[in-house]
Amino acid sequence: MRRVHRVRRALNYANLSTPLGLLVARLGHARVTAGPEGLILAYGYRFRFPIARAFTVGNVVLTKYEEGFLTGSLLRHEDRHASQYMLCVGLPMLILYLVAMAVSMLICWDRAAWNLFERLANLEDGNYSRKSPWWRRARRASR
Repeated sequence: MRRVHRVRRALNYANLSTPLGLLVARLGHARVTAGPEGLILAYGYRFRFPIARAFTVGNVVLTKYEEGFLTGSLLRHEDRHASQYMLCVGLPMLILYLVAMAVSMLICWDRAAWNLFERLANLEDGNYSRKSPWWRRARRASR
């Protein structure tokens, strides 16, 4: 594991985001396993919220799917979210993410397309699509 990932792992434990992620995994009855780059993968998460193929809290990546689902570009996307938790000093990331999601909804009626955190984690890697702002789509439709 590279030094940057060891630092991220330590800081996300210290800022309490990873312990919260482990608690969420436990409450959701997910099976936890060690992942690459200091990530912790939690499979079989049972709650319906949040609506996503996978989501990250600290260094914990959770999914409702079975082992082997978290690979490739999706795992890279979630890895970037783990780094965002570190840069946002942990739990404030949750509030900042909700604000970014609200902004995205206002701009294009989609929770991810203009969400700063999703864009920085590469939308396409997270299986999200880019969308034009609603006012551009409305202008095109009126022509």
